[in-house]
Amino acid sequence: MEPVRNPDSEWYCVRSQPKHEHIAAAHLRNLSAIEVFLPRIRFKRATQRGPSWATEALFPGYLFAKFDLKQSLRAIQSTSGVQCVVSFGDRWPTIPNLVIQEIMATIGQEDVRVITDEFKPGERVLIAEGALLGLRAVVTRVMPGNERVAVLMEFLGQKSHAVVSSKSLVRDGEERIVNGG
Repeated sequence: MEPVRNPDSEWYCVRSQPKHEHIAAAHLRNLSAIEVFLPRIRFKRATQRGPSWATEALFPGYLFAKFDLKQSLRAIQSTSGVQCVVSFGDRWPTIPNLVIQEIMATIGQEDVRVITDEFKPGERVLIAEGALLGLRAVVTRVMPGNERVAVLMEFLGQKSHAVVSSKSLVRDGEERIVNGG
């Protein structure tokens, strides 16, 4: 449903309940005269079952809504999944349209930006499945078709080279282990 345009509408930052950004966004979209933008990223991370795709809010705990503050503040703050509209005392700062447009242009039409799993030489990675599970390595070469990657790692106290499937790697720093996948 396309929101009714109100000339007094401005963009505000809305704080959601923890890990409920998508729930808050869905409920806010059901309100009239509210435009909602929840930028998200999709990326691969390590799980106990190997690499898995995850989708998370670009700004965890926050989303953006365009509305008339006087008309809609109370309805928004009582919406399921919403904790509050960000304020400083009795002042609710607005977000310039240009800022929202730039984020939208970066994220894309679907509100989800996919972080590709293409690796580059020199990049630090974590092996997320197989016999080398949990080892950190550095990409030394990407093999044809981007399906295999040569890595350099420290194994049993020595530097060793190995060729692994790019599907079994995640970028170092994205290795949060998730129970059950």
